[in-house]
Amino acid sequence: MTRAGAAAFGQSLALIALAPLLAGLIKRLKATLQNRRGPDLIQPYRDLWKAMRKETVVSETASWVTLAVPYVVFGGTAAAAFLVPAALADTPLGPAGDAIALVYLLAVPRFFLALGGLDAGSAFGGMGSSREMMISSSAEPALMLALFAAALEAGTTNLGAMARRMAELGWAGFNPGLALAAAALFLVALAECGRLPVDNPATHLELTMVHEAMILEQSGRGLGLIEWAGMLKLAIFLTLLADLFLPWGAALGADWTQLGLGAALCVLKLCALAVAVALVETATAKLRLFRVPDFLGTAFVLALLALLSQGVVRIGL
Repeated sequence: MTRAGAAAFGQSLALIALAPLLAGLIKRLKATLQNRRGPDLIQPYRDLWKAMRKETVVSETASWVTLAVPYVVFGGTAAAAFLVPAALADTPLGPAGDAIALVYLLAVPRFFLALGGLDAGSAFGGMGSSREMMISSSAEPALMLALFAAALEAGTTNLGAMARRMAELGWAGFNPGLALAAAALFLVALAECGRLPVDNPATHLELTMVHEAMILEQSGRGLGLIEWAGMLKLAIFLTLLADLFLPWGAALGADWTQLGLGAALCVLKLCALAVAVALVETATAKLRLFRVPDFLGTAFVLALLALLSQGVVRIGL
């Protein structure tokens, strides 16, 4: 394996390993903004370790689906992490790292998570599954359009090539169309990852839960894997934002100096995006369910305008 391939593979593993740390940072920032002490940055690791060591309890009405769901959810999300460039503007899978493949890989865990919510026969699980499907049906089109807007600039849907092209252009490649696409992707990230104002990851009120309702029947190692996958999904979306719409500093080669600088700047950009997530979740309240389509409709319109703007720019060029 070449140095560039090893670096691309290593950054994907680092993204998987450090996703709980990013989630812990957001929790700590929210606590600080709310004048609370808050948990340590490594508290998510403690929670995951505690869940992994507990016994798995399965409902009597559940089938093998409930047992398989955590592994499919984590496996699919981890596979998606290998399609996303981070410090290095490249992916381990090379040409296979396509934006369309990423969307489908993220859809597989969502489908199985909703199936697991129905499998246990819980009323709340079914309610959460139906709500999740409703939200995803509105979020996926906006996600695709936002990624296509960036793909128009690069001339390809390969995520590594898109990140490399944006890093080469720098400030010259940033335009209003990409700004709109970035805003749309940020809104989609909040919805897809179950964050406020679409969902509250800390809620335990049955009538308002979406993601938490689907995993009520999970426990032990399965619950830990699902929680880890949720943290990783948020890290994937924030990394996409950092590399496709804030691409300055991404390493274009496998030189150690470039890799070190790219890693440092990637961490800084992720921290800045974590602050943005914490600010949004602190300043907004959870939307009523019938208001969520309006929220995602805004993301869709922004992404559509971004795509049209990019198309006009390309034609003009």
